[in-house]
Amino acid sequence: MASSLVLLPPMFIGLTAFLLVTAPHLLAQAKTPVAPGPTSGPLNVTAILEKGGQYTTLLRLFKETQVGEQVQSQLNNSYDGLTIFAPTDNAFSNLKSGTLNSLNPQEQVSLVLYHVLPRFYSLTTFQTTSNPVRTQASGNNGVYTINVTTSSNQVNVSTGVDDAPINDDLYSDFPLAVYSIDKVLLPYDLFGPKPPAAAPAPTKVPKKPKKAPATASGPTSEAETTSSAASLKGRSVGWGFVMGVGLMSIWSLL
Repeated sequence: MASSLVLLPPMFIGLTAFLLVTAPHLLAQAKTPVAPGPTSGPLNVTAILEKGGQYTTLLRLFKETQVGEQVQSQLNNSYDGLTIFAPTDNAFSNLKSGTLNSLNPQEQVSLVLYHVLPRFYSLTTFQTTSNPVRTQASGNNGVYTINVTTSSNQVNVSTGVDDAPINDDLYSDFPLAVYSIDKVLLPYDLFGPKPPAAAPAPTKVPKKPKKAPATASGPTSEAETTSSAASLKGRSVGWGFVMGVGLMSIWSLL
């Protein structure tokens, strides 16, 4: 019985040979562990603002008030994240002259912290946020707050003294959001109208005691007595003279 030979196509023979040669190399690569990619470092608020290029005044205040260190520490240890409103240099330039210098050191800290919210807010989150929104600043009347309103895709921040729309997000990825604004947010507690000072109580003028009616003094009484005595004496002399004249007339008739 004659044997039959099966002829394989040349393409199939070439593919088989390729697999036999490359299979060991592919298996070795599969067993080699893949090196992990580079991990991102901790978020740096200062670096984000410096990259923006127009926040030098805010960066200076962060440093002078030490709020920058506080924010950075809180960011690295917070489960809720942070939101920062970053006024541009033009925003600070548009403030009334002497505004910052009129604040004492503690008030400057409050002004900077007023631009920091104690949790992460995306632009979408602002649309469902209830007002008022708490900030990191506080004073004698408690925590400073802001109001946030949204219209279409626009978010507006109001303080009761001024308001500012959010122009751009410099960074927005949990746990940090940094939004650029073209106005400095002025807390109502620091820049709102002050209540009028209470009027001082009227001072009572002591009444002068009424003078008692003047009474006759000793010398006056004596003068009056002397005058009366002289008058009586004059009258006695007069009657005596009359009687003497009368008697003389009667004597002459006799």
